[in-house]
Amino acid sequence: GRQLPEGRRATLASALELEGTVLREGRLTQFVANNLERRIRQSGAPRGEAAVPAGGGGGGSSIPAIDPGALQDVVALAGQVAAQVDELLRNVHCGLQALTALSVGCIQTYRDGVESLGEAADLSIRAMYALVARCEELDRAMQPVPALAKRIRDMKGTLERLEGLCK
Repeated sequence: GRQLPEGRRATLASALELEGTVLREGRLTQFVANNLERRIRQSGAPRGEAAVPAGGGGGGSSIPAIDPGALQDVVALAGQVAAQVDELLRNVHCGLQALTALSVGCIQTYRDGVESLGEAADLSIRAMYALVARCEELDRAMQPVPALAKRIRDMKGTLERLEGLCK
């Protein structure tokens, strides 16, 4: 961008300090006008009328003439700021689009995972019911086993007695 010559910057700052408070923080300069309300009233009055200062104080200072070069510099800087804001907004927009796409991808992955989990849980429940049914069938099929075991023990006892008689 275009740089202000030091002389013009110093002259502009000096003129502003006479009319209000000038604060500087790095490259940022802030100006707060003294008697702002009175100045607003004066600016709204027709050119021929003299505005009466608020509070009846005398000796109102006039606003110094504005340097056209300074106005051009302000306009140029405002254009640069506008371009930078546009670029920033474009970058933010692109970033938000990327984050939105990532969020959508995550949500779709989560949805697919939930669906898969639901299907797996359903299959597991069906397999568990089938296992319980088979166990019940096995239990019914094994009901005669205790009676058979008793008969086998009885037969074994009988055989042992017979062997004992045969010796």
